[in-house]
Amino acid sequence: MESSSELRTNDYLKGIVSNLPESPGIYQYLNTEGTIIYVGKAKNLKRRVSSYFNREHEPGKTRVLVSKIADIRYIVVNTEEDALLLENNLIKKYKPRYNVLLKDDKTYPSICVQNEYFPRVFRTRKIIRNGSSYYGPYSHIPSMYALLDLIKHLYPLRTCHLNLSPENIRAGKFNVCLEYHIKNCAGPCIGRQSQEEYLKNIAEIKEILKGNTQEIERMLFQQMQELAAEMKFEEAQKIKEKYLLLENYRAKSEVVSNVLHNIDVFSIEEDSDGKSAFINYLHITNGAINQAFTFEYKKRLNETKEELLSLGIIEMRERYKSLSREIIVPFELDMELKDVVFTIPQRGDKKKLLELSILNVKQYKADRLKQAEKLNPEQRTVRLLKEIQQELHLDRLPMQIECFDNSNIQGSDPVAGCVVFVKGKPSKKDYRKYNIKTVEGPDDYASMKEVVKRRYQRAIEEKAPLPDLLITDGGKGQMSAVKEVMDELGLNIPIAGLAKDGKHRTSELLYGFPPQTIGLKQNTPLFRLLTQIQDEVHRFAITFHRDKRSKRQIASALDEIKGIGEKTKSALLKEFKSVKRIREASAQELATVVGEAKARIIQTYFSEK
Repeated sequence: MESSSELRTNDYLKGIVSNLPESPGIYQYLNTEGTIIYVGKAKNLKRRVSSYFNREHEPGKTRVLVSKIADIRYIVVNTEEDALLLENNLIKKYKPRYNVLLKDDKTYPSICVQNEYFPRVFRTRKIIRNGSSYYGPYSHIPSMYALLDLIKHLYPLRTCHLNLSPENIRAGKFNVCLEYHIKNCAGPCIGRQSQEEYLKNIAEIKEILKGNTQEIERMLFQQMQELAAEMKFEEAQKIKEKYLLLENYRAKSEVVSNVLHNIDVFSIEEDSDGKSAFINYLHITNGAINQAFTFEYKKRLNETKEELLSLGIIEMRERYKSLSREIIVPFELDMELKDVVFTIPQRGDKKKLLELSILNVKQYKADRLKQAEKLNPEQRTVRLLKEIQQELHLDRLPMQIECFDNSNIQGSDPVAGCVVFVKGKPSKKDYRKYNIKTVEGPDDYASMKEVVKRRYQRAIEEKAPLPDLLITDGGKGQMSAVKEVMDELGLNIPIAGLAKDGKHRTSELLYGFPPQTIGLKQNTPLFRLLTQIQDEVHRFAITFHRDKRSKRQIASALDEIKGIGEKTKSALLKEFKSVKRIREASAQELATVVGEAKARIIQTYFSEK
């Protein structure tokens, strides 16, 4: 029963929802303390907000969010684009508990052009709003250093922290340093370089940092031609060296044709556990990557890839002040931006750009995972075991998994194998081989029942630890056979089955009674772990079967020789390893093992055969 206060709150909220306008805007949910707990955008405020209250939500964070809403505020805007921008700003301002969390990029450096009389250009991780210009952040650090190195070789810039004000320079407070003598600086500290000339260099540097290298190249080429025409060859050579440096840098950063200009590219990848998403952003100017950044969103309400990518596009375009009229995306988005075209390329240079962005976001995802697992080696194992636990709804982590497989050829030499995986790794000392004793003919189900019963009956008697999950290498029939044994022994070990396709590859995971197929994405770490378990138990069982069959065949071949007993057979096999080598051995070699009389018997037998 709902309390009277809850009923009053519900009536209050219904009153707000019923009066909401059917226009674009943003809405804010507040809790009983008046704290904003969620900010959302909508093309139609009334329809969007109503969806939270007019249906029953699945158990999870959305249901929890709705239960905590005590008040609703909203702001009407003119367009959907305005709603997107306002939502992004409010999320950053209030950091609501149930909104996606943008992982901060403080660890990534930017290039700063300092707001000074003679500006310095340097890398920094601190953004100070003092009129300075910032370019970045750069998630690929080598690219940033390559850019700084290019600027250093193109332009003589000061690197000192001196206060180069006009008054201090006129007063002669400074002396030149080593950088001046090795021609890395033109000496503005002693008046050797004017502010006008210095700022001209800074203007060109800003264009390079924006990615407008083509214009700088054109200008340098023109200067070189003019100096050469005036017979100033030494100065022309210096300009040529700068031109070639810029050309070389640009050639390395070139990714597509020069026709593509002022384009944004976005791609997205979700984490394997579905709790995070990674978004890559590329800005293309004159066919080259001008800006590149990959960032992470932490999900809060199981947001879709479409919702997260929309948020990422607004965030990056605002952060980098992008005015691109075209945005390349991997799939269709339900969003509109004024004078902007969304493109999903199918071929050509734009498709190459999208593929490059996808490559970057996948690499970033892999790097983050490796970094986390390097700091905590058991993290990967625990993550995989948690996935199995979640997929099968197990009460505890499957720290010990045991898997069984039978092996026989039309019922001959029937054997079975049991492999044990502890914390996701094979524990070979716990592997066990079984000769089938009570089953005649090719009956896999009966063989499985015998082996499982022998193993766990003994485990109960010896009070040995039982597995957290039991897997059969087979489908529903094998699982049912194992379930019968578990019921007979009074055990409650979860049972799963791994089935293979027509090409003998792991195809599906079965669980529950009646067994249900659990969907598995191929090439995921979880799929690879289950495939490894299935391949390992198959390898272990079939190797045991081949060894047993081989020994039987060898023994039967020597059994036919009259006068050769068990001890002699054992001695021969120990020395020669196979019947083929015994047949090919000389009389003298045989005699050294079994004596001359038996050597003659063996040679006579094989010569007659």
